[in-house]
Amino acid sequence: MRVVAGTFGGRPLKTLVGKTTRPTTDKVKGAMFNMIGPFFDGGRVLDLYSGSGSLAIEAVSRGMDYAVLVEKDRSAQAIIQANIKMTKSEKQFQLLKMDDKKALSQLSGQFDLVLLDPPYAKEQIVNVVTELEARGLLTEDVMIVCETDKMVALPEEISAFGIWKQKIYGISKVTVYVR
Repeated sequence: MRVVAGTFGGRPLKTLVGKTTRPTTDKVKGAMFNMIGPFFDGGRVLDLYSGSGSLAIEAVSRGMDYAVLVEKDRSAQAIIQANIKMTKSEKQFQLLKMDDKKALSQLSGQFDLVLLDPPYAKEQIVNVVTELEARGLLTEDVMIVCETDKMVALPEEISAFGIWKQKIYGISKVTVYVR
């Protein structure tokens, strides 16, 4: 696995061995970012179920100013820290070592891009988007990118957001919500 494009493009990324996380393949990651960007002019990104940190690192590589990564698994946290160190831009990243619920209660500021790839997609995505909106953590132009198994049927609308784009890549489905 590697960073696909941007400032850190081509650099290798570490991943977890085993089944505790499902790393997004380079092909899906590249397609996902081409769908929503492919490059950004600043902003803040939230990666709520970070795994290896690959998606948040890709977002910063492609022009986001700052990323908040949330991960509860200790092994994954070590991988994320190693991947952040590889960028040599550690000040652009913050790793919160906690679960999504605790993180949601502690987050501040607003996010321009939210990356959601939770273990139990449908239920968590609806609840998380609703809570992020209720807490005022989303900018007016926010994009919420959800990666799920292709069989997961997300609702057409969540809170103030509707599906803008949706594509299937192999066994993965990428759904993008906007206001």
